[in-house]
Amino acid sequence: MSENHEYCIKKPVFLAGDIGGTHARLALFAPGKHRPVMRAARVFPSADYKGLEPIVEEFLHDRSENPASACFGIAGPVIDGKSRTTNLPWTVSEKRISRRFGWPRIRLVNDLVATTLSLDVLRSKETETILAGRRGASGNRVLVAPGTGLGQALLVRSQDKGVPVASEGGHVDFAPGCEAEIELWRFLRRRYGHVSTERVASGAGLVDIYTWLKTSGRYREPRWLALQLQKADPAQAVSEAAMENNTPIAAAALSRFVSVLGAVCGNLALTALATGGVVLGGGIPPKILPFLKRSEFSEAFVGKGRFRSLLEAVPVRVILNDRAALIGAARCAAGNSASI
Repeated sequence: MSENHEYCIKKPVFLAGDIGGTHARLALFAPGKHRPVMRAARVFPSADYKGLEPIVEEFLHDRSENPASACFGIAGPVIDGKSRTTNLPWTVSEKRISRRFGWPRIRLVNDLVATTLSLDVLRSKETETILAGRRGASGNRVLVAPGTGLGQALLVRSQDKGVPVASEGGHVDFAPGCEAEIELWRFLRRRYGHVSTERVASGAGLVDIYTWLKTSGRYREPRWLALQLQKADPAQAVSEAAMENNTPIAAAALSRFVSVLGAVCGNLALTALATGGVVLGGGIPPKILPFLKRSEFSEAFVGKGRFRSLLEAVPVRVILNDRAALIGAARCAAGNSASI
């Protein structure tokens, strides 16, 4: 029986959430043959709510299904069943959610951990290869997800299973790789104090790179782009100006962004000895595929001196399915994922 026909069979449902600084995505899933099957979904603007519970309450209002369990991927560290979200003024607690909704099984995991739980069930058309690496590569894998922030996670190979490991590696120090990036670091240092990799390799980071280039006097900002930056999401405006119009200042900003991202991915691949591959998630990579396939990314990724040949064998893919974290959270809620 196909997964599409499984809707007509009465099955338990699981609530999954992908909770980011910009959007909170909730969905109900039923068991499927190869992976959980989505039955209903909705996206909420995270900043419009005071916490996760009001979003869950609104999503479940007037629905007949009562979830058997729930799992939420949270953009932030999860420690002892609690999370203080990085880009939202929220504190989320497994115990508090369980008391409010009466679910005996509720899990909070880092949102990148939730995404790693989807990797083994994503279909080939749901990813795009950036660097082929070695055919049939196996071993540890890592996930890097630039979006509102810069998420990272590891999938460590143990007894033929991938064990997800949460990380807050996006907040480690940014390491400039050339003279221009030293200038960028100084610009960001004056603005923020501590300069993390997230300050550069994220949506806000792309805008800061653009601002640095503009203030440097190396490029002229077109008036139409200045107006677009005021009206639309600035990171989207910069990337679209680079992708669609090849506007010099925007193209230079996006080129620097993918170079930094390539270096970040190479660093994490070495840290985890990720011979099984690097996976790019988050909202930005699917939108900038042509730039990711250029030499700026690949050269920064493999440019690690004596370990260049090791990284040349590491495949790099981009997740195209923006519901990957939801699928992974659903697998966790259903209890058919690796131990976390």
